[in-house]
Amino acid sequence: MQKHKINITQFDPKYAEQTVQMWRESKEKAIGQKEIHSFENQLNFLKHILAKNFQIDLALLEHKVVGMIAYNLTEISQLYIHNDFQGIGLGQTLLDIAKRNSIGRLTLYTFEVNKSAQRFYEKHGFKMIGKGHENEENLADILYEWKSI
Repeated sequence: MQKHKINITQFDPKYAEQTVQMWRESKEKAIGQKEIHSFENQLNFLKHILAKNFQIDLALLEHKVVGMIAYNLTEISQLYIHNDFQGIGLGQTLLDIAKRNSIGRLTLYTFEVNKSAQRFYEKHGFKMIGKGHENEENLADILYEWKSI
């Protein structure tokens, strides 16, 4: 397979629709159920709530959104990779950016049904520190934490 030239860049609203489409498809595959929010609501959330509270970085292949991460100094809110681009190190690249820009500690939630995400985060140094279902999908989730030393 030819090596893709993927660029990591800060979120630009011109990519909002593509980002939401990729996010929805990736999440639906990961948890095995349809997104509960409308496309428009998720678009509004991305542009007006997530973008105000988190740094959002996009992974772009030419002008196609193939990954996204939303993070701040202490938390990763969202990390999604396009279904066709999983397993090539893109998630690790985005995760490493969030780690470098953190206070040395990050937390995140993932759904309990998403076994591949659990393997991914554990492989990259995250430890389970809690369980619950504090999400709108009302699915069991896992709270993970990463510490730099």
